[in-house]
Amino acid sequence: MKLYIAEKPSLGRAIADVLPKPLKKAEGFITAANGDCVSWCIGHLLEQAEPDSYDAKYKSWRLEDLPIVPEKWQLKPKPKTRSQLTVLRKLVKQANQLVNAGDPDREGQLLVDEVIAHLGVKGQKLQSVERLLISDLNASAVKRALGQLRSNRDFVPLATSALARSRADWLYGMNMTRAYTIQGKKVGYQGVLSVGRVQTPLLGLIVRRDEQIANFVPKPFYQVLAHLTTNTNEAFTAKWQPSEACQPYMDEEGCVIAKGLAQNVVTRIEDKPATITGLEKKTKRQSPPLLYSLSALQIDAAKRFGFNAKQVLDICQSLYEKYKLITYPRSDSRYLPKDQQALAPSVLNAINSNDASLTSGKDSPDLSIRSKAWNDSKVDAHHAIVPTEKKMDLTKLPSNEAKLYSHIARQYLAQFYPPYVYDETQVSVTVEGGVFTTKAKVEKSLGWKQLFNSHKSSQDKRKPESTHQSQLQSPTQGQPNDDDENISHHLPQLSLGQSLHCVKGELLEKMTQAPKHFTDASLLTAMTGISRFVSDPKIKQTLKETDGLGTEATRAGIIELLFKRGYLQRQGKSIIATPVGMALINSLPESATTPDMTALWEQSLDAISQKAQSYKSFMTPLEHQLDALIKQASAQLPTGLQGLKSIATTKKWSKRRRTGSKYKSKTQK
Repeated sequence: MKLYIAEKPSLGRAIADVLPKPLKKAEGFITAANGDCVSWCIGHLLEQAEPDSYDAKYKSWRLEDLPIVPEKWQLKPKPKTRSQLTVLRKLVKQANQLVNAGDPDREGQLLVDEVIAHLGVKGQKLQSVERLLISDLNASAVKRALGQLRSNRDFVPLATSALARSRADWLYGMNMTRAYTIQGKKVGYQGVLSVGRVQTPLLGLIVRRDEQIANFVPKPFYQVLAHLTTNTNEAFTAKWQPSEACQPYMDEEGCVIAKGLAQNVVTRIEDKPATITGLEKKTKRQSPPLLYSLSALQIDAAKRFGFNAKQVLDICQSLYEKYKLITYPRSDSRYLPKDQQALAPSVLNAINSNDASLTSGKDSPDLSIRSKAWNDSKVDAHHAIVPTEKKMDLTKLPSNEAKLYSHIARQYLAQFYPPYVYDETQVSVTVEGGVFTTKAKVEKSLGWKQLFNSHKSSQDKRKPESTHQSQLQSPTQGQPNDDDENISHHLPQLSLGQSLHCVKGELLEKMTQAPKHFTDASLLTAMTGISRFVSDPKIKQTLKETDGLGTEATRAGIIELLFKRGYLQRQGKSIIATPVGMALINSLPESATTPDMTALWEQSLDAISQKAQSYKSFMTPLEHQLDALIKQASAQLPTGLQGLKSIATTKKWSKRRRTGSKYKSKTQK
């Protein structure tokens, strides 16, 4: 008997549906007509044992017992799902062939592997375990996946990476949380001070941003515009570019802060001849944006629809599991394998059937076009989030599901359209020795951008305030920048060396602005591009290609966790730290509140999954680091927490408890 062990019941049912009929359903498993069986986990059936499982003395939280480092790690069955583990125990004994059908990611691999190990599978039976990778729950896709089974041994490094992550998070979170909770009580703070290797650096980002804003002092700076005309009285303007001689009068951002200098330029250029000393016209092509990973989708959906990260993940799970309209959503890839090109005609047909408005009044998608999203080298266990071949009346979906499906479908359609083509003209004008520049952009062919024009708001479509200059944005890999849509700026007909007349200069007085508070979109952007927030130059360089705070599957949960623990709050769209959150960050060592360490962790975990690093070489330094961190925690008191109350004691938290939320003192990321 072949036993398929899925990660969750929905995946198990999808597998069973394509096995020989009739099916016989029982409690916790389904048997096919040929005797093969499908069962499932319900998420993690096993969890890391609590410290007191290793030694009863750890029931009491004491600094002298820290750090707690198990000599032999223990997993314990989760009480709520113990019955399903019992079902699997019986089926595993009966089976002569096992198939790991966990989700196609690091956690999905470990989730099933740890059950197989816990149930004592050994020898040839363990060596012969197969791996089933399913990213689309529709029957045709599941059948294809069943025909492409691989050896589970190929994924041992991936499982080892997940195991290292799980144990390292336990070590760091459990020990640091105990240490700072103990110290917090000494200054009168009665709550649990949760510290984690991802949640705490993320909170640190927000606290530091809030402090920058609170301490920001606006300062004036100055710009100069030259109002120019041709000999046929065609007018345009250009902005002054200060020379190196002006450096003493500029700030570190390159802004002129001396009003007298700017006013002098205004006076000098009035009613003076001017000459075009630089003229460059280029035809540029912008390829379609890549397909969506979960983070890219969460960022775009936050900007477009105001969804938070957890909303997007929940909607995606519904579209994947319940409606089977999209592929596996917890993906960090933005690419597709080339063999999926064969599915493109049926996927496009389904999209057109489901939402014909996406291409209505536009060019038809061209199947002969192959965008850079089709790239085998960028795809491993899972690929980008794309629509499936399933057809469905979208009016039968909840509005948010319909909205997000169409958003994902539009991104897929874009891969079958030509590049966006525009002419960019850059002009340099010299007046009285000073250089002034302007830039213009004229669209030649919308290409894939025609798909994105119809869903822009009327505000997005407004005409620009000036007709002489456009702020050209660099091409993004996600949703196109709205400010760069439908630009059609025209300069007069100009030529190099052409004489002009500067009618007057104009002084613009502006004020420097504080950085903005984080929003859902900008916080996710920061988490996926964490190298920008790393201070160490060597680490920054290392992380440029492999950065990331948290994973696709965990980012939404980590953000929500910080809200639940009372460390974050919302003010409109802004995400800001609470007094407790700020006090916690200011009480911790800097290394615990910056992304350097955890970003390097993710790099090491990825290296383990690629067989480029060993489990031991990752865990041993961490154990030494914990010793130093606990000593540091013991040496100082978190005085900033004096007088603050735990979220569990506030009226707001009491209301949350009445509505069903539950405070978790248990350490997580």
